[in-house]
Amino acid sequence: MKTIQKPAWIKAKIPGGKNYNHLKNLVKELNLNTVCAEAKCPNIGECWGAGTLTFMILGDTCTRSCGFCHVKTGKGGELDWEEPARVAEAVKKLSENNAHIKHLVITSINRDDKNYESACIFAETINKVRIVNPKIKLEVLIPDFKGENHAIDEVIEARPDILNHNIETVPRLYNHPQITQSGKTRYVRPQADYNRSLDLLERSKQSGLLTKTGIMLGLGESYEEVIETLNDLNRRDCDIVTIGQYLQPTLDHIPVSRFYHPTEFESLKQYGEKVIGIPHIESGPLVRSSYHAEKQLIKLTNNG
Repeated sequence: MKTIQKPAWIKAKIPGGKNYNHLKNLVKELNLNTVCAEAKCPNIGECWGAGTLTFMILGDTCTRSCGFCHVKTGKGGELDWEEPARVAEAVKKLSENNAHIKHLVITSINRDDKNYESACIFAETINKVRIVNPKIKLEVLIPDFKGENHAIDEVIEARPDILNHNIETVPRLYNHPQITQSGKTRYVRPQADYNRSLDLLERSKQSGLLTKTGIMLGLGESYEEVIETLNDLNRRDCDIVTIGQYLQPTLDHIPVSRFYHPTEFESLKQYGEKVIGIPHIESGPLVRSSYHAEKQLIKLTNNG
């Protein structure tokens, strides 16, 4: 199987700047883990410069086997009930060291064996961070908790500023088999359900939260399927959609079907916002879930 060469526009800027360097040094000194650094996010310099950090909770082993994700999979261990306090202490220390932090994103792996407990840790993390820094804006990027509403409601009741749950791709590809370059058969979201994800977003919106989701392009979808997915999200009144280019982590992961041109990303943004009325779409080759997160919240709260 031939690998498609990356085009010129898939190129990250070299991170730098005063706040980026300050946060980088503090994160290292405090022995903290951020998704930004661990996943080698292409936007780390810009996000840290704007004061946006992303922490991952619930461990490092996911109980799912999504064909696009580089996080290791397997049985989850015991949950750490002291984790919310440690995240809050990290935020406190960063604030005391004059780090410019305005927007915190809290995400996690999936723990399908302990959905309700995982939701409780999300909620407790939100509550404890707010105690040490009431001014910080909090966004959570949550799993679907297998559709367990009592778990979803735990997070909703903690009232994050934004509730994010990624739809990831078009419905046809969730359980569509694809062959990797190493010869493995992989699926984009084999343990997920498209309508269950839509229901989660709708439940959160009906509870009065700003809702957000993300789509990756280049997993084998058609342009028309992306348009229909945007329509599905609009029918559930989703507030923010991020659209970015899928980049294959290893040869054991689903290969990139094609690289979309920046003009196609702009076209999807214009369709979503101007034609069907989604309040905000962040669309571009290097866009990821947390990209411009702080600006999205400012835009929607000022307009609302």
